[in-house]
Amino acid sequence: MTIIFGFNRATRCALLTGIAGLAMLPALALAQDTVAEEQPRDGEQTITTSQDIVVQGQIGYRNRVDGAEPVLEYGTEYFQRFEPLTAGDALKRVPSVTFLSDVIESDGPRLRGLPPGYTQILINGERVPGGQADRSFFLDRIPAELISRVEIVRSNSARRTGDAVAGSLNIVLRDGYQLDGGYVRGGALYYDDEEFEPSFGAVFGGKVGPGRLLIGGNFQGRHNPKLKSSLRYSDSPENNPNFATDDFDNREDQTDTRDGKDYSVNATYEIDGGDTNIQIRGFYVRTDRTEDERSYEYNSPTAINGPVRNGAASGNLLTDNANVNEIDQENYTIDGKLSHEWSAGKTSLRIGYANFTDKQRETEFEIDFDRATPRFTGDLTTVDIDDSEFTVKLEHAVDLGDEIKLVFGGFYQDKDRDTAILTVRNRFNVAAARNWNQFQRNPTELNTAFGALAPEPGSVNTIEERRIDGFALVEGRHGGFSWEAGLRYETTDLNNIDATVPAAGVQGNDYEKLLPSASFKYDITDRDRIIGSVARTNRRPEFNFISPALLEAELGDNDLLGNPQLDPETAWGFDLGYERRIGRGGIVGINFFYRDVQNLIELTNTGVVGSEGAGTFVFQPRNVGDGKVYGVEFDMSTDLGFLGLPDTGIFGNVSYLDSEITDIFGDRRFNDQSKFVYNFGAIQDVKSIAAAFGATYRKQGRAFGRVVGEEVTTTYGADLEIFIEKRFGKSFTIRAVGSNLLNGKKREVFNKFTTVQDQIDRSFDEYELEAEEAGPVFQVIARYAF
Repeated sequence: MTIIFGFNRATRCALLTGIAGLAMLPALALAQDTVAEEQPRDGEQTITTSQDIVVQGQIGYRNRVDGAEPVLEYGTEYFQRFEPLTAGDALKRVPSVTFLSDVIESDGPRLRGLPPGYTQILINGERVPGGQADRSFFLDRIPAELISRVEIVRSNSARRTGDAVAGSLNIVLRDGYQLDGGYVRGGALYYDDEEFEPSFGAVFGGKVGPGRLLIGGNFQGRHNPKLKSSLRYSDSPENNPNFATDDFDNREDQTDTRDGKDYSVNATYEIDGGDTNIQIRGFYVRTDRTEDERSYEYNSPTAINGPVRNGAASGNLLTDNANVNEIDQENYTIDGKLSHEWSAGKTSLRIGYANFTDKQRETEFEIDFDRATPRFTGDLTTVDIDDSEFTVKLEHAVDLGDEIKLVFGGFYQDKDRDTAILTVRNRFNVAAARNWNQFQRNPTELNTAFGALAPEPGSVNTIEERRIDGFALVEGRHGGFSWEAGLRYETTDLNNIDATVPAAGVQGNDYEKLLPSASFKYDITDRDRIIGSVARTNRRPEFNFISPALLEAELGDNDLLGNPQLDPETAWGFDLGYERRIGRGGIVGINFFYRDVQNLIELTNTGVVGSEGAGTFVFQPRNVGDGKVYGVEFDMSTDLGFLGLPDTGIFGNVSYLDSEITDIFGDRRFNDQSKFVYNFGAIQDVKSIAAAFGATYRKQGRAFGRVVGEEVTTTYGADLEIFIEKRFGKSFTIRAVGSNLLNGKKREVFNKFTTVQDQIDRSFDEYELEAEEAGPVFQVIARYAF
């Protein structure tokens, strides 16, 4: 076995171009190493026609997946009728996925309620780089229109990298062997502030030359108007029951509008030559987004008036703030796979390149009136992140007889992440602002030209991560019993070059992890099945924790010093479940899970006095803690044929989530883990008039997070969605969908402290109540198949 390594970026691109030439198609590409069993190809399965996708012939349910791994699979027919905009929106309907996003947004999925960095996000079975410091990937970057199916992989396999403590979410995109024909879609979305946004897309799949081609494109207007309000106090109700009147500090009213445009293209070409198969796949997603916030702070819980003058209480307006962030993100993957069956088994080689770029330009202009002369402050922050990964995977499978197979191979990854965050500030007094009208003027008009941008500590760095893994597993089936057992050995060489701490030189760490895994499925009857798994997984350190820089007053008045020597967290995990077929195509299941997390990364007090003097300290992340995560997950989807209602479908799931962890303040759950999440709904098909309608309702529990200097409790209101569908013949469908019909609300309670002792003594620096609300969204979408 040969492992390929050491390519520079130009060599990688040239190698991929050569693969594309061999496949005779200059198309974007992405290999499909799905976590479920390899799908049979042409001649072995019925290819879905475009009419089947546009005009659904039946209610969709969760699919029952064979093979040993514990996988829940949901095809597009399960969620398409509610017209989700993104992959994140689609995942709101599956078990154990929570979000800590703003209202009507679904970005960082939290499987089992754990922070996004504990969930492995896969596109067609392979990891993709993301822009977040915790290595997570925001699923609102993937339009739902590209999706063929969604898979929840509850436990890990030696086939995949072990970065999956909570599990994996696999987004499988359509390919040429899943669609014959094409369709176009178009429509519009209407928002609570009377804004319209367009939505267009087209997909074609069919035989082209010696293989099959699928190509699709999508354009989506995005809009999210929200209203926020905050009340801030110098103490809390736990210390003073009259805090609302005795300790009031200020009130903030804010409008927060997020406008964007998403552009996406995906393409695949595959040649099935019998013993030899060539796949070339790819996708490209571009997001142009503007986040526009306007905030007013007042010295009264209710009053709205002009500015405070000369530091006196003659007015109510304390500050006027205008914040605008222009975001330009691109994410693409190109991937080629060659597989060949010969006398010694089946050999597969996959070579891929993935890139994520994030360019943000944020301005914040503020006028402070609570002083003798109003003061203007203008801040410009630029963010440039380029994260790329070049990967090679070589795998060989050989039959050992009696339905037993040996699979072994190697994996190489070359990851480069460049980060540059630069800032500059303007500040000066503006006597003319004493008579400011906050509703007719904007602080933007007072800004002058910015000076040169400069980095903050730790804000400019390059991270190089090289991985070489080896894996082997044995899988088999005997009657109704299927099983898999394997080992994966991961080696990592990590280097961090921080330009803001030149004296530190190149800081890094090398580590190796042995990750065993095993899983089974046992069919008790043709309807009843038991599923079990055990696996060791890991979570790699966050990028912002491995910088050697010292960030002053980052944690209240305490400092944060990075630690380049951090090792990954590791976890032993167990899943045990039972599922049963019900009705004609329905299924009901229950699953118990447990994770024992070791080497947990927690902030520790170094004992060094911080930059703010006595009572403050320098904190550093270290591998010092342990934690436990556990819960139970229930899901069901079925028609009501057993009640004489074959055209009525019901679906739902509920998850109870819990955990235990100890930090320097005592016991808590994993940060921001919701106690529960559930959703349920129904679909009624009225075949006599070729129509359907349905509704879904979702709710997730309260989440609590605690770090040094701050504690946050978050609660969400419920979410209700309704759709109405009308079909015309076999080729045309129109759907009207209403979402966020309960005017989604998000409420946060912030406890803020300056020192560790203050946090222990509950001596507050600030107590804040923040509320955010957005109105309903209506969309009308039409699809036509050809």
